[in-house]
Amino acid sequence: MADRKGKVTRKTNETDISVEINLDGTGRYEIDTGVGFLDHMLCHLSKHSKIDLTLKAKGDLEVDQHHTVEDVAICLGQVLGEALGDKKGIVRYGNSSVPMEDALANVAVDLSGRPFCVYNVEYRTEKIGEFDVECLEELLRSFANHGKFNLHITVPHGVNSHHIAEAIFKGLGQALGQAVKISGKDIPSTKGTL
Repeated sequence: MADRKGKVTRKTNETDISVEINLDGTGRYEIDTGVGFLDHMLCHLSKHSKIDLTLKAKGDLEVDQHHTVEDVAICLGQVLGEALGDKKGIVRYGNSSVPMEDALANVAVDLSGRPFCVYNVEYRTEKIGEFDVECLEELLRSFANHGKFNLHITVPHGVNSHHIAEAIFKGLGQALGQAVKISGKDIPSTKGTL
């Protein structure tokens, strides 16, 4: 099996980001974006997917968190695509239903090569600590778009915003971990390509 690792850097006037992943890891992570809640969510993503993730980001946080969050998502999508390569042998699909006390998140992933994001989530607060909850949808949509995969997220119930977000990222980790696993030698598509 080929080495399924990726490394991406992105430097703009707003952000400076480097990210590395190993799809065949153990869920080790070293994450520092300057946005504490974002770090917390990405740690869950790595841990529950068993994908090793090293991510360093410096952004214009004096403006707000948006640029950092969006550019981190762009890099995550790009590095996932790089590590997947031609996608030969992957399971392709993954899904998970994760409870977090009052919240339940249902997450499904298809590493189809076609980006699409469905995000059916409602929060009762606009912020989680200092983090804008609207940035979560931006993060997940940009990740799916740049990773070129289908991502469906539905939270049928939940009260605490932190619990809702945490359930989503744990669920995404579980679903992504399933989808990237190797289960054969062929590309899992009647088209012959993903």
